Amino acid sequence: MAGNWNCAQSVLGVFCDDLGLDRETAMKLASGFGAGMARRQEVCGALSGAIMVIGLKHGQASEGDKAAKEAAYRLSRQAMDRFQAEFGSCLCRELLPGIDLTTEPGQKKYKDEGLSEKVCRPCVRAAVRILEEIL
Repeated sequence: MAGNWNCAQSVLGVFCDDLGLDRETAMKLASGFGAGMARRQEVCGALSGAIMVIGLKHGQASEGDKAAKEAAYRLSRQAMDRFQAEFGSCLCRELLPGIDLTTEPGQKKYKDEGLSEKVCRPCVRAAVRILEEIL
């Protein structure tokens, strides 16, 4: 996806058609997960988007559906393990060391150093590829 979407939106958006999810709802749902959840640099937004896709495709929809819950957990762990093996971490702050996205100087440094292209886009591409391999 192009434009000003965050990493979670970018990953979830790729799968909207496959999931029967309208794009507007998807973009709203994923909007708070960018930059490791509200710029707090927790779990990478691309990975959060991937876990949303897994939940929408294989997740638990009824209270007693333990098999679906376990499938979603298993696939989510698998996605996380593959992502971590590729990038060394699942945490945005570790993927972007020395960058504090909660501050204007940190956001400026992120932009000035081209980290969207160097770090975040490869994470988005990897999350999509991992989903395509495990789903």
